[in-house]
Amino acid sequence: MAAGRDEVWDAVTQPPIIRQWFGWDYDGLDDEIKHIFVNEATFLAPERMSWADGSYLEVAGDDKRSTVRAVRGEHPARDPERYDAIEEGWKAFLVRLRHLLDKSPKGLRRTIYLTGTAAGRKALGLATGDWSKVGTRVAWVVDRAGHLIVVSAQLPLDNPGAGHIEVILSTFGATDAAFDAYRESWSRRWTRLAKDATVTAGMDS
Repeated sequence: MAAGRDEVWDAVTQPPIIRQWFGWDYDGLDDEIKHIFVNEATFLAPERMSWADGSYLEVAGDDKRSTVRAVRGEHPARDPERYDAIEEGWKAFLVRLRHLLDKSPKGLRRTIYLTGTAAGRKALGLATGDWSKVGTRVAWVVDRAGHLIVVSAQLPLDNPGAGHIEVILSTFGATDAAFDAYRESWSRRWTRLAKDATVTAGMDS
């Protein structure tokens, strides 16, 4: 990440900054952040936080660049091709953290959270641009308006079959009118594409 170690450490330990990259807008987000990053976390030097299951997150680097590692706790050997919701979730979260720190977007984040059943290739067709992948199930792109779009799939994205898909669109500093237009546009496209489509935007329940 194009940010110094101290700035990155603040971004993973200070709830107001965590809210700019972790999860998506819903009524319980602040409580979830407090539970994971404050109540349940144990802080260790240098720049490491850990949890009771042995998982930990650490920041390493210097004053200009840093690396964040999220490491799972001890668990039996498993098939690396098998879907792991926690692992894929952290991949998607860290993409958004890197975007926040590398691009320094202005204004508060507001999100649009889409879920449903669709083929990964079709989900990636919802936005133009050069998609980057993190593993086989997570991909991201920044659209023409500068918004970050992260797609997470239960099946590998190149699998032609339909499976559960999550899309999180992060906007920063959008006016109410611009955000409403963006939500309406994505809601139309998503409901046409995905079976059992749901859309959560702003603080909708």
